[in-house]
Order: sequence, then C-alpha cells, then structure tokens
Amino acid sequence: MPLTTEESALTAIDSYRTTRSRTLDLVRPLNPEDTVPQVVDHASPPKWHLAHTTWFFEEFLLSRFLSGYQRFHPEYGYLFNSYYNAIGERTARNLRGAMTRPGINEVLSYRSYVDEEMERLFSETDVLREWEDILITGIQHEQQHQELLLTDLKLMFSLNPMHPVYRSDRDLTHCSESPEAGWVEMEDGIYSIGHKGSTFCFDNELGEHRVFLEPYRIAKGLVTNDEYLHFMRDGGYERAELWLDEGWSWVREHQVKTPLYWFEEDFGYAQYTLGGVKEIVGSQPLCHVNFYEADAFARWSGHRLPTEFEWEAAQGSFNWGHRWEWSNSAYLPYPSFKTVEGALGEYNGKFMVNQMVLRGASMATAQGHSRATYRNFFHPHFRWQFSGIRLAGGRS
Repeated sequence: MPLTTEESALTAIDSYRTTRSRTLDLVRPLNPEDTVPQVVDHASPPKWHLAHTTWFFEEFLLSRFLSGYQRFHPEYGYLFNSYYNAIGERTARNLRGAMTRPGINEVLSYRSYVDEEMERLFSETDVLREWEDILITGIQHEQQHQELLLTDLKLMFSLNPMHPVYRSDRDLTHCSESPEAGWVEMEDGIYSIGHKGSTFCFDNELGEHRVFLEPYRIAKGLVTNDEYLHFMRDGGYERAELWLDEGWSWVREHQVKTPLYWFEEDFGYAQYTLGGVKEIVGSQPLCHVNFYEADAFARWSGHRLPTEFEWEAAQGSFNWGHRWEWSNSAYLPYPSFKTVEGALGEYNGKFMVNQMVLRGASMATAQGHSRATYRNFFHPHFRWQFSGIRLAGGRS
C-alpha cells in the first residue's frame, strides 16, 4: 500500500537524520587541518561542504517555516550560499579555502544548532505537507555533497607527497563483482525517457517524453583498466586523430599521459585511492577519466559512447552503479522542462550549457540516491569524479 502523507513525512524525517549522521561519519577520520584547503576552483573544502549543506536547511526550511527562528550567524548566508542568485550575494567560489574562520568546531556547532531547530520543525506535524518536498530536496542535496566531499578529499590528499590514507576500507575503486562480458542488442523503436511516478527526482529528470532510437548495441560491462592500458600502450595519448580538437588541446596543454591518480612504478602502474596507494588491477573498471578521454578511447576501440537516451533505454539489461558513465549527450532540457519557482529553480536549469551528461552512480554515491533517470553533468575536462566508460555502437 502507498504511504499516507504523514507516513511519507515521517520517512523523510528519518532519512534526514540518517543523512546528516552519515556526513559526520565521512569527516570523522579527518584532522582539523584537512577541512580547510581548496586545491582547485571546482573542489570545495570539507568544512565548506559541512556548512553549506547546513545552510540549505536553514535558508529554505527553518527561516521560512519555523516561527521565531533565529539564524545561527548573520554572515553565514553570505559565506555558505553556493550559487543561488535569488538569495543574495555570496563569497567567490574560488576563495572558499581562504576562510580559515569560522573554524571547524564552530561549523560543527552550526550543524548541531540547525539539527536541533529542525527537530523543533518536525514537531509541528500540522505543517508537514508545506515543506516535505523541500526537506526531501535538501536530503538529496546533502547526499550529492557527500559524494563531492569524497571526491574533493581524494583530490586534496593525492597532492600530498605522503599519500595519506583516508580510510583503509574506503578506497572506492575496487568492485567485488566480476565484470560482465558481451553486448546488449537493442531494437529500433520509440522509447520513453524521463522520470515516471510520484517518487522524488530532480527537475532535470522531469518531462517524460518519447525518443526514437535506431538499432544499437551497448556493452554489458564497463571498460577495464587492462583495456585502457592497451589504449595507452598503443599511443592513445599521442595520436591526434583519436581526439576531439578541444580534447587534443587539453592533452597537450596539461601533458596528460594517464588517467587521474595513476603513476608509473617499477612493477607497473599504481594509483592513489582514499585507501592509500594501490597497484592497478587490470580486471577492475576504469575510473577518473574525463569526457575527452572516454571519447578518444571509444574511437580507438572502434566504438562510441552511448547517448543518455540509449543508456536509459537499455539500463535494465546491465549492472550499473560502480562508476558515473560518460554519455555522448550534451546537458540540455527535456522538451517540457520547467524550472520551479524561486531560488530552488536555480538548482539545475541554469547549468544547461557546455556540459555533458553522465548516467548511473558511483561507489561514492550515497545509498538510495541513485536511479535510472538521474542526470549528472560536468564540463568535459573534469575527471576528479568517479567516472568511467561504457561503449556503444551500431548493431552487429
């Protein structure tokens, strides 16, 4: 039986508590010094992730729905707003690591304060219906930041010559499942794309619509480290004919020769993981490549990347969730896409330019956060996410 309105809200409240607790678990292994650095503009300090996800609940729920709510600090809206222009001015994204104050202890106090006030809001059961959707969005938002927190931590730690271990049991690259072999053969026809039903999704998944697909096939398994090593040894990073023009410029400008976090040792290639330095295991799925690398490998292999529509139409026929998978689709709105009113309308729509769609999930994705219609998106040169490659092609 479907949940009643009250049961649904209570489930969301439990999810809130679980999600907030998991974020604290993720930062528990860190030293205070680990929470401050911002090593590149597109990555954020752990301390900022902790504060920003807290600010979301303060701004969109407590300040609007809890009578008499007093903000924890009058400047935190400026410090920890990310990109919501409708909310007001904010600190520059590339300067988040310059904020040594407030310290980590004060940020943790901020989280505790907001969590306590959220419990007060939860006790007002007569208004659950008004803000339940925003609560669920906030939970999903924090789950997104949990994955970003891990990817940003990995990038930061990788630049430390001591190759620190975040957690020995959390390298997030090793899959216990054996890689699948073969291809899924897909018939031509009209397929339904987009989120269906009443469960949560982001607005960029909405607008269920039909697409016509020509016959195609899509690999059951992800590209492995061994397969990518063959590409490298065949001069993959030296052959301009394999690369899109922008990709070739990126290779030459940055002198790229391997996936991110790989380096050569006497015994072969190793990689930095959150569990420390590990030898490359050839049968494991490739990780940390950008769109340009994925596209070049696909060309080298005689195949191509699937469109996001091909991926979604076939996803029930293969396992996914170990790596975010690059598609050959630009991040664009679905035909009937509509932004929600207010600041939350800025969540996805305004980023629909110059980015590529990734489908699936990764080993860093929070449990319960992934779904077949989820549309992740990044600029084509980014590879600090747990991203991999699934091939596609015409019917054999």
